[in-house]
Amino acid sequence: MGKKDRKKDKGENGGDDNGNDDNGNDELSGKDYDRALKKLHVELVQLQEWVKKKGLKVVIIFEGRDGAGKGGTIKAITERVSPRVFRVVALTAPSEREKTQMYAQRYVPYLPGAGEIVIFDRSWYNRAGVERVLGFCTEEEAEQFLKVTPHFEKLMVDSGIILLKYWLEVSADEQTRRLESRIDDGRKIWKLSPMDIKSYDRWDDYTKARDEMFAATDTAWAPRYVARSEDKKRVRLNVINHLLQNVPYKHTKSEKVELPDRKVGKYESPDYPFRYVPEEF
Repeated sequence: MGKKDRKKDKGENGGDDNGNDDNGNDELSGKDYDRALKKLHVELVQLQEWVKKKGLKVVIIFEGRDGAGKGGTIKAITERVSPRVFRVVALTAPSEREKTQMYAQRYVPYLPGAGEIVIFDRSWYNRAGVERVLGFCTEEEAEQFLKVTPHFEKLMVDSGIILLKYWLEVSADEQTRRLESRIDDGRKIWKLSPMDIKSYDRWDDYTKARDEMFAATDTAWAPRYVARSEDKKRVRLNVINHLLQNVPYKHTKSEKVELPDRKVGKYESPDYPFRYVPEEF
């Protein structure tokens, strides 16, 4: 059966109607996913403490087509760690002033200091992707970007930054299913921007842009990693597991925490008319 003949009534994580994902794996149950994610979250906390202790600097970049699962993967990484250590950067369109600056200038202030992990939800690679495909930059500007970016990233790595670059790869059928699911869902409609609509019928243009981006910027010092994202649960687990393997860390020993004894009731509050939130649930 070809892709065009597949049913589109897939579950939340993609896959066919026999409980398999598009890579032939059995669908991951919610219980198994939660169990695996909990273990990885424990390791992310250990990574966080090691990064703080050793003053490491980490940059993690997520790129991919609309609906590839970047936001969900980032949320899975950050939901149990400190936002003071794990910072997510998702920049809006450049201002008129930023458009006059050196292209990478708006990203540099967000790079990490010691003890920080910065996650870019899209990054300077917008120039090689959406800007190039939709005509927000000239072809000459895009080619110049691809030429200088490996040198820019070499400077980052040489300064001590650990740089991980992920591309989440989703099929055309699964992207359509995910985008369609946003149309009538009040929780997701904000994810379907006018830019997504414009980009939807430019699949081959994006594929060509992706291939040229990989060819120019997949380097020994800043390699690119591709994560198949047909199954949202699996890609989250796979990416977290991979980044834990690629940022060196050790478990830190912490003293056992015991709550001290306390006395309650010595102070009597005045009869103040507190404005309580209505308990409607």
